[in-house]
Amino acid sequence: MPFQGDNVVVPAMKLENMLSMKGGIGEASYVNNSQAQARHAQSMSHLLEATLDGVQLESPEDPFVVADLGCSCGGNTIYIIDVIIRHITKRYEALGYGEVPEFSAFFSDLPSNDFNTLFQLLPPMSTNINGGSMEECLASDGHRSYFAAGVPGSFFRRLFPARSINVVHSAFSLHWLSQVPESVTDKRSTAYNKGRVFIHGAGESTTSAYKKQFQTDLAAFLRSRSVELKKEGSMFLICLGRTSMDPCDQGGAGILFGTHFQDAWDDLVQESLVDSEKRDSFNIPVYAPSLQEFKEIVEADGSFSINRLEVFKAGSPLVVNQPDDAAEVGRALANSCRAVSGVLVDAHIGDKLSDELFSRLECRATKQAKELLEQLQFFHIVASLSLA
Repeated sequence: MPFQGDNVVVPAMKLENMLSMKGGIGEASYVNNSQAQARHAQSMSHLLEATLDGVQLESPEDPFVVADLGCSCGGNTIYIIDVIIRHITKRYEALGYGEVPEFSAFFSDLPSNDFNTLFQLLPPMSTNINGGSMEECLASDGHRSYFAAGVPGSFFRRLFPARSINVVHSAFSLHWLSQVPESVTDKRSTAYNKGRVFIHGAGESTTSAYKKQFQTDLAAFLRSRSVELKKEGSMFLICLGRTSMDPCDQGGAGILFGTHFQDAWDDLVQESLVDSEKRDSFNIPVYAPSLQEFKEIVEADGSFSINRLEVFKAGSPLVVNQPDDAAEVGRALANSCRAVSGVLVDAHIGDKLSDELFSRLECRATKQAKELLEQLQFFHIVASLSLA
């Protein structure tokens, strides 16, 4: 059966063909609601640079290739690529090279990603990109000193030729699953997530299904990168995580998707705008692993050595100018939630009912603004890996 709403019909399709952050530059777009991710990335930049220090540099005659996987459509990915290339350039300078290699940056995400908006944000190419000196490369403010290309596809499969990438970066993406486990939406299964749209607070069978899916997905990601990464390369990963050992407690993700967002869905059901089965057939495909779970998957795969693995407290995903303004906090939560899940909600119930859902979410969040600012905190798993 297709997904149906009041004013839209979207045929049932694989998650990877429809999942994306909300494109464009509107109020609820990812571009305008990813400031928290930018702050979190900046606060972890020293960890990224430590990983880059472990990359074995080749001759400047050989191209240096960087890939950002799960790049989305905002400016954060451009910032990260700039950090990587500038740091590598300085390393070449420190080694006494007068020239730098030609840099290439691959921006990769699912085919449904708004690559048009991303490429419109790209700075113009520097006129010194071909054989430029060290000084010219470092002084190219406002311009990019790298060739850029988009690579649509799932990072749970191969994306690049073998041994072609020097640095793989992926931030705030690996917690998204390749699919909602089938058993979670099967009414005959003990894992059926009845009455919920996320696994926060769900039963053991449901969370086990999500955990197994995450294990399968991360293992597939590692296998693919182990082929594509150059022997002297490195990989830097940031994944939404949790501090609790209990997968039923999804931490910050649980508060984002398992409280007021859940209540807003329940409002639609109680008001007969959406029936309960329609709600129960919608599940957010996110799993926040513990550090131990992440480590076990990497070790079981065996392709990578762990250079660094830790939990990093990043803070709130809400960025507001006036923390005492409850309305601004409520609007920020609704927009943040819509920026990352709105495309899925729109496809499931249509954009008119989606408007109703996020309006109710905003109202509920406004009433609990103070508690949200205090309780909604994200922890990230940070991993620096190199080929074993």
